[in-house]
Amino acid sequence: MSSLSPEPPVNNPTIPLVETRSPKVPRLILEDVYAFPPNREILGGTAYLIVNKSGNILVDCPAWDAENQGFLTEQGGVRWLFLTHRGGISPAISGIQRDLGCDIIIQEQEAYLLPNLTIASFSEEFEISPGINLIWTPGHTPGSACLYFDSQGGILFTGRHLLPNQEGKPTPLRLSKTFHWWRQLASVGKLRDRFSNETLAYLCPGANTGFLRGKRVISNAYEHLLELDLDQLKNAPSF
Repeated sequence: MSSLSPEPPVNNPTIPLVETRSPKVPRLILEDVYAFPPNREILGGTAYLIVNKSGNILVDCPAWDAENQGFLTEQGGVRWLFLTHRGGISPAISGIQRDLGCDIIIQEQEAYLLPNLTIASFSEEFEISPGINLIWTPGHTPGSACLYFDSQGGILFTGRHLLPNQEGKPTPLRLSKTFHWWRQLASVGKLRDRFSNETLAYLCPGANTGFLRGKRVISNAYEHLLELDLDQLKNAPSF
């Protein structure tokens, strides 16, 4: 397990705060877990808030407007902003850190993308607080990572490493911008080896949540991972 490595700020111009209005308010999807509406600034990505006694955790960037800022303040603020991959970085990220006073955490291979911010990075794994671990799952991008929360049978926030398909089942998707497909499949295997039915009950994907038909969470998570034929997926076409 690695420790967080602070990345010094560089005196570059700050990323401009780009505000976009949220069409809906964040929604409680599990105990102590809220899902934000898809954010067009991160290509329709879904951000989450974990309310935790050690400090609240924001997973990826929600639209940065008065409603979301007010909501986060009402929940007690944010201690950490964890970025699952480069696609979770909003143009408003400098404003998010400025307004919330939160620490930003990203896997070390993508830390260079935020040269003007004070951030912390990790290599393979890191326990951000008791029962909440960050896990490097490269493939979709070099620094893709998941967050595991050991609450309610186990919840995994997957970013775009695992996304629901049209049937609402989690799967790795081979996209035109996928960094390394076989490495992504190996990362799925790593998660299957790590967890079990007793330790992984839910997945919270970072996009494609419309395929969940209003549920915003994938149940029976570990069973779905076991159903994936990783050998067959090796030859899946990209799209």
